[in-house]
Amino acid sequence: MTNAQRLALVTGATGYIGGRLVPRLLEAGFAVRVLVRDPSKLRDVPWAGSVEIVKGDLGDAASLVSACADVEVLYYLVHSMGGKGHFAETESTAARNVAEAAAAAGISRIVYLGGLHPAKGTLSEHLESRKRVGEILMASGVSTVALQAGVVIGSGSTSFEMVRHLTDVLPYMPAPKWVRNFIQPIAVRDVMHYLIRSADLPPEINRAFDIGGPDVLRYGQMMNGYALEAGLKQRPIASLPVMTPWLASQWVNLVTPIPRALAVPIIASLQFDCVANEQDIRDLIPDPEGGLTRYRRAVRLALGKMRDGEIETSWQNTAVQGAASDPLPSDPDWTGHTVYLDIKERRTPAEPEQLWRVIEGIGGDNGWYSFPVAWAVRGWMDKLVGGVGLRRGRRSADELHMGDALDFWRVEAIERGQMLRLRAEMLVPGRAWLEMSAKPAEGGGSTYTQRAIFFPTGLGGRLYWFAILPFHGVIFNGMANRIVATALVEATEAPSTADEPARA
Repeated sequence: MTNAQRLALVTGATGYIGGRLVPRLLEAGFAVRVLVRDPSKLRDVPWAGSVEIVKGDLGDAASLVSACADVEVLYYLVHSMGGKGHFAETESTAARNVAEAAAAAGISRIVYLGGLHPAKGTLSEHLESRKRVGEILMASGVSTVALQAGVVIGSGSTSFEMVRHLTDVLPYMPAPKWVRNFIQPIAVRDVMHYLIRSADLPPEINRAFDIGGPDVLRYGQMMNGYALEAGLKQRPIASLPVMTPWLASQWVNLVTPIPRALAVPIIASLQFDCVANEQDIRDLIPDPEGGLTRYRRAVRLALGKMRDGEIETSWQNTAVQGAASDPLPSDPDWTGHTVYLDIKERRTPAEPEQLWRVIEGIGGDNGWYSFPVAWAVRGWMDKLVGGVGLRRGRRSADELHMGDALDFWRVEAIERGQMLRLRAEMLVPGRAWLEMSAKPAEGGGSTYTQRAIFFPTGLGGRLYWFAILPFHGVIFNGMANRIVATALVEATEAPSTADEPARA
């Protein structure tokens, strides 16, 4: 049977690994179906038109029936990286639902990506949960390959970004004792190789496999390997036995863009040596052409992708636990609710296209056009209480897509050339949005409209709004003024300097 006759179902297609796997499955000739809770998140993805998109949830067994129909290979790439509370129970329930649906549909193969872990000893909550998911899938009656990977190195991966920012920011690293633990990182391209080739393994194979790259390093060596590839001096590292995993996660939360919800499970898994216990997979799946990728080459490739603005997927787009996820209700639905608005409108001689370029380029390295110190302080406040902070940045310097993370916002809606709506993912007592639009003005030029919208929760939400109201008059006025001014500058400057507008 050729791959073109094989239907692969990918769960977790909006995630870091799933978003990279789908186009590679298409390149390999598979027909691809993706199961997502919110299909709108795939609206701007380049491969969206080449796959079948099914709306569903792994927690809803009924929604899996149609998703699994006629599928030969199912990729299970979902996990609760930043989960809280009963996340292990939720993950086990999802795995059981998938196992039952796959068996009922007659699926030939499940491929699962879990976490590398020691063969013995007590595991962290997240690693134990991932191990349990693999066991549930392998007991399904459907032949399952459970790949267990450690630190994944690639542009935009959480592990790579943690190494990068810790090394970039700190000339001297006081670090917990786990920096001396051994790690076996693997390049994301090699993870893709194993995932795709696992679909071709014989049906009698139903087991877990450890996967890792050719290098076994201490975590500190990984940081200094990155430093050399990034043209930095190697960092002196002092191991501090008194720094607990909890303290270490707070430290990572403060000095890197990685939020506490993601830092905690990563650091918990680093308490052990994270090295492959066996490499049986290499007897069944040949190494990729040129061999498995060495660590420093994986870093070099990741840095090159970043420089060229070619980051396919990123940790930034991981769902933030505790952040509001409901979309902005339509204006008529606000009736009867407490809603606070801050609306600014400006007229500019710049054309709507020129104004739109400024709007779409907002955030990240470009900043927010008004009082950068105030924005930075708000970002640090969010970090201190466990939020994502302002340094999460953006995936692309020029383009935004539905679902993209943008500092402590997320793109909820985008009508290219006309309107951008951002939903707040900073921790606030309520739900907040920032909307910016560019429309043609009568007689020429354009009109810029900016709306800050806040649905408060309880008394705390109301007090929060009135506490920051004096700052809105300064920050949001300045923001509106600078955006239209920058659009006008870009409209009138020579092409050689138009790409470098003055920003406050």
